[in-house]
Amino acid sequence: MVNLTRIYTRTGDGGNTRLSDNSLTTKTDPRVDAYGSVDELNSAIGFLLATHRLDEERRDVLGLIQNELFDVGADLSNPVVAAPEWEPLRVVQPSIDRLESWCDRFGTDLPNLKSFILPGGSPAAAQFHLLRTMARRAERAAWVAAEAFGLDTDEQRVEGGVSKLAITYLNRLSDLFFIMARHAGVIDGVDEILWIPGGERNPNV
Repeated sequence: MVNLTRIYTRTGDGGNTRLSDNSLTTKTDPRVDAYGSVDELNSAIGFLLATHRLDEERRDVLGLIQNELFDVGADLSNPVVAAPEWEPLRVVQPSIDRLESWCDRFGTDLPNLKSFILPGGSPAAAQFHLLRTMARRAERAAWVAAEAFGLDTDEQRVEGGVSKLAITYLNRLSDLFFIMARHAGVIDGVDEILWIPGGERNPNV
């Protein structure tokens, strides 16, 4: 149970913060950047839910993802150790499997792609495209942390490492948001606009 009694603490005014294991680090720590990017993504999902009319199925999916993104952030903020005193909150494979099942669910009736899609379409589709890019950015930030501290799958660099499943979750989530962007366009009756490469846009150039 999380118990927040006061929001401002003044403890971070010197540029430091604490990770989930209570270890002190700087606010420029790659792990802090990674879970901060996850928090930003979660807030953008909240904006989508608050400003767009979505059916119950998609709202339920996004609500569960919002909860799981807190798990992802907790995972990224908790350095991996070989024998932790308490079992930490970590992303688990079934959560990734569920993302993949949603990819299949929402992508079943979508037309095959013949080019990249220009982000946009209906308001909901455009917001899903934004979520897609934010998930990719969070994934990249997590990989920066992994390069700095290693992965939990590295035999030689376990102490202080980053959970690989947390990064994988962000990768699949970006895939899901791309599919949901296309799905939203279909529901809203808006045609996709495909990228036309430069030579085809300007054949005489």
